[in-house]
Amino acid sequence: MRRAMVVLLIISAVFLNGFDGPSLKKDRFYYEKKGEIVWEVPMQEKKVALTFDDGPYPPSTEPILDLLKSHGAKATFFVVGNRIRRYPELILREQREGHEIANHTYNHKYFNRHSDSTMLQDEIVKTEAHLQEMDIEKPKLFRPPGGYYNEAMVRKVRSLGYTTVLWSWHQDTKDWRKPGVQAIVDRVMNHVRNGDIILFHDYVPGSMETVEALKLILPALNEQGYQCVTVTELLHSRNSLPIDTTE
Repeated sequence: MRRAMVVLLIISAVFLNGFDGPSLKKDRFYYEKKGEIVWEVPMQEKKVALTFDDGPYPPSTEPILDLLKSHGAKATFFVVGNRIRRYPELILREQREGHEIANHTYNHKYFNRHSDSTMLQDEIVKTEAHLQEMDIEKPKLFRPPGGYYNEAMVRKVRSLGYTTVLWSWHQDTKDWRKPGVQAIVDRVMNHVRNGDIILFHDYVPGSMETVEALKLILPALNEQGYQCVTVTELLHSRNSLPIDTTE
């Protein structure tokens, strides 16, 4: 009788937790292996993806776009919906110049605190609706504010047709803290490797450090033979190299 109860409990746990097993740790390795969250894309080609969060914001987005254009670089902009309405011309310029536009919620809410899946869906759908009103294709990539994620968020994002994209752990420039131009440059150039997803912000009120750092980073990447591409292009360049998660 006891054995039958144990078997019944195991079967119930499998159905409640999924066939990966109830004790499987859902960490970076788990999500990365399933392709549900992307941190970086290891490859042999010298390509990196520059990403910019929280814009658009004219004081910094405009000069960033100028710099990208002058260096033949493409980037992915994770845009906040409530700023799309205010600065539609910048979104249209990003699209026109071949950059990728991705979803970063409407109000930049942290979903470690706000776990309501309906709220998350509203934040995502409202942003994509504004973009589609501008004849911009629905984004395929989503980045949660602050990088916070959990199983419920990953499932909801996937059900809405998005892939969750974070960033290489060694390529968080922390430019929002205003650490100084050289600190941002060193963070990128001292650690850069093929397939990196590099995190910048084009919304840091009162600071032009990211812009000034890019004036040094972009030519340095070019000199080292790196091509700056969108996240989607990076994903398309994926190869079979193993993913290192030992950092």
